[in-house]
Amino acid sequence: MERSLRQRDSKSAHTEQESADERTCDECGSSALTTSEDQGELVCEECGLVIETRNIDRGPEWRAFNHSERNSKSRVGAPTTKTMHDKGLTTQIDWKDKDAYGRSLSSEKRNQMHRLRKWQERIRTKDAGERNLQFALSEIDRMASALGVPRSVREVASVVYRRALNEDLIRGRSIEGVSTSCLYVACRQESIPRSLEEVADVSRVEKKEIGRTYRYIAQELSLEMKPVDPKEYVPRFCSALDSSEEVQAKAREIIDTTAEEGLLSGKSPTGFAAAAIYAASLLCNEKKTQREVADVAQVTEVTIRNRYQEQIETMGIH
Repeated sequence: MERSLRQRDSKSAHTEQESADERTCDECGSSALTTSEDQGELVCEECGLVIETRNIDRGPEWRAFNHSERNSKSRVGAPTTKTMHDKGLTTQIDWKDKDAYGRSLSSEKRNQMHRLRKWQERIRTKDAGERNLQFALSEIDRMASALGVPRSVREVASVVYRRALNEDLIRGRSIEGVSTSCLYVACRQESIPRSLEEVADVSRVEKKEIGRTYRYIAQELSLEMKPVDPKEYVPRFCSALDSSEEVQAKAREIIDTTAEEGLLSGKSPTGFAAAAIYAASLLCNEKKTQREVADVAQVTEVTIRNRYQEQIETMGIH
């Protein structure tokens, strides 16, 4: 019976996919339709129109209006996560030294709990690979917190590091270097604008080693790394410089125009974005010095001057 149910489900899914392949978008007429796995929606890949919805509420059947009600009604623990070496499945002994009624433990019991915690920390990692993973994931979490990146970046970096560990790419390299490189890979894949210099500032290894390890991991794992768009750095740099929306819009316009002329090829995206912001601030009468822009973008004033001259010449601005 179970086998027949699986066959029926797979047959229905196959039928739905075939019907999705035959249909076209009502908005743009495209046949590039895809079904999202998380919400079951039929979406056009070209214009983003949601054609069909098969939403299923996978949440709890109860409602809670405050934190205490939620804790009392919840029947599950914390969700599993890739950011912990054991995926968050093991338990932990609390450090409060109190019993279930909130009473303080005796000195004998406190010593016993201290020994139990020590042994529990030891048995959580059964071999050198797990100890390696535990230290690396803690480093990724520390650096991600210092960079202020979202949790999705930590998840991606953890997955990349696990792949590198399984492929035995860690051998002969430092754990800090590989974990930092995986975090930089995750920032690139999630389109989070963090330069190699910024990642190196929160790391315990040199920028040169991070770049070398990053290229090695990306090549060995066949990771598709798209070029960084300088426009991704514009909002953050303008916010640090306290520039207006007009300067941001003008900087994006300068980047788009000069990139179409092929000026971006082979140039650092951070320096290119910094030069565009400097040029835009001059055009919008919000003059910023080259030193101010260079400090925010972590590039040299010479880089800004060179990129700035190239950009204004390309745009025909004097």
